[in-house]
Amino acid sequence: MQTSLAKPVSFDGVGLHKGQPVRMRLLPAPADHGIVFNRVDVTDRNGLIAARWDNVTNARLCTLIENEDGITVSTIEHIMAALAGCGVHNALIEIDGPEVPILDGSSAPFVKGIRAAGLVEVGGQLRALRILRPVEVTEGEAWARLEPNRTLEIDFSIDFTDKAIGHQHKRLGMSNGAFVRELMDSRTFCRRADVEMMQKNGLALGGTYDNAVVIDGDKVLSPGGLRHKDEAVRHKMLDALGDLLLAGGPILGRYVGNRSGHAMTNKLLRAVFATPGAYEWVVLDSEAADATPGAGVCMPHLFAAQ
Repeated sequence: MQTSLAKPVSFDGVGLHKGQPVRMRLLPAPADHGIVFNRVDVTDRNGLIAARWDNVTNARLCTLIENEDGITVSTIEHIMAALAGCGVHNALIEIDGPEVPILDGSSAPFVKGIRAAGLVEVGGQLRALRILRPVEVTEGEAWARLEPNRTLEIDFSIDFTDKAIGHQHKRLGMSNGAFVRELMDSRTFCRRADVEMMQKNGLALGGTYDNAVVIDGDKVLSPGGLRHKDEAVRHKMLDALGDLLLAGGPILGRYVGNRSGHAMTNKLLRAVFATPGAYEWVVLDSEAADATPGAGVCMPHLFAAQ
């Protein structure tokens, strides 16, 4: 059975790159609607953009989707991860600007809002993308692979010369609310030199030490330090979960990423859908649905301490 929000929920903040104020509202939607953004500030063209892998047009610094009229919404990965991690299958997302608000740089504020709104079943069969054989994409030293697995699992490795990050690896099955417990509060991270360079080029204008983990060599400059000693790789896994939801439903498979990012994950989804025999869409029975990311997370008696 598919789900949607029980009531609307709003988020106010600024966009990471342009630094402009933005309001976003998540609205209930019927079965088979999927996740769709609506640029309510656009009045002369179609403002609807389906959150789908084939609408991604730029994923270098963040995930950006675009419709046939050239209307875009960027930095969608954190809200997409929250939707996946809370088990939301259908939602209309109204937004009055070109960027999703960055909030604290993680998915935690979105998860809090979604859980406060609650979910309802809206009918319709829940389908998932089952990976039937491995598909891999590479770019230099970076690579990403989807391979068969009974449930979604994410296995991620990163390597940075900065001692504050270094080499990190984490493998996590995404069932049983793992996203809420392990990943949702991990923030985006960047090097101080990269922030300065982006701001000189008119990007990251909304970035602060309060909505990103900023590092400089072996130092963490953000107040309070790290939320987890391996917060960087956890955030990469958060991003991957959000980007994988662009497949159009839950995935039954293992995602393995090495130095991967938004562009690599989108490249991987495109390769899966272009490879005959690599996947199939399946209708989930209740047992299989209960093993998808987010199943049961919005039940009031679960994760009360989060």
